[in-house]
Amino acid sequence: MVLSRESRSSEKFMHGIKVLMAKNYIDNLSEEARKGMREKAEQGLWPTFAPLGYRNVLAPNGKRVIEPDPELAPLIRGLFESYAHGTQSIKEAAQEARSAGLTFRKSGSRIPTSTVHKILRTRLYMEEFDWNGRIYSGTHAPIVPRDLWDRVQATLDGRKAKRHRRAKHDFAFSGLIECGHCGSAIVGQIQKQRYVFYHCTGYRGQCGEPYVRQEVIEQKFSDVLCRLAFESYRASERPNSLNQATAACS
Repeated sequence: MVLSRESRSSEKFMHGIKVLMAKNYIDNLSEEARKGMREKAEQGLWPTFAPLGYRNVLAPNGKRVIEPDPELAPLIRGLFESYAHGTQSIKEAAQEARSAGLTFRKSGSRIPTSTVHKILRTRLYMEEFDWNGRIYSGTHAPIVPRDLWDRVQATLDGRKAKRHRRAKHDFAFSGLIECGHCGSAIVGQIQKQRYVFYHCTGYRGQCGEPYVRQEVIEQKFSDVLCRLAFESYRASERPNSLNQATAACS
């Protein structure tokens, strides 16, 4: 139907009805697609196109699943193994991966550094995956074992904490302690331009541990230090800093 200034009101009305019906049809398709993807995720199946290192295949039961790409999966594993040593920057790891032949599957173009960082953070390469804010246990074959993925996350967390300290504030305890709940790094943050709080980065999954004031952590450290004994020193031979710490505890 083509509308013009001369179109009658009934024609405009019918056109509006058809537009609404088309929009409702599109919205319904979108809802059904999201529902189908959520159901696949709940079954442990990656719901969409395979990421770099995997490929989409048809399983014997007729479902679309992912499996490690025989050419690219070893390169992804090598990337994780190299970075886990903690001696490379992301840029250096990207350069090494490109030299080894890691490229995009279809275009064959070079992998940018930002993509390498995303790969190292992607949980799908082990036996889990993130989908719509939830973590699911996958049925796909992992490319890297969990312990290797965890070591890479710890390396990334440590570097992020150091950059954060240099860029904004020299937090006393960032990089020294880790979350007792999930093992991620603990970093500092200033609130209201005066109060220092520490919190879990949550890079190993959503963590429910609350923020903690720096004064609370300082007190915990002080309690531990006060329980230490240095019997090999006579009081007169102790360093000044140690005498001050002992005096503070007493």
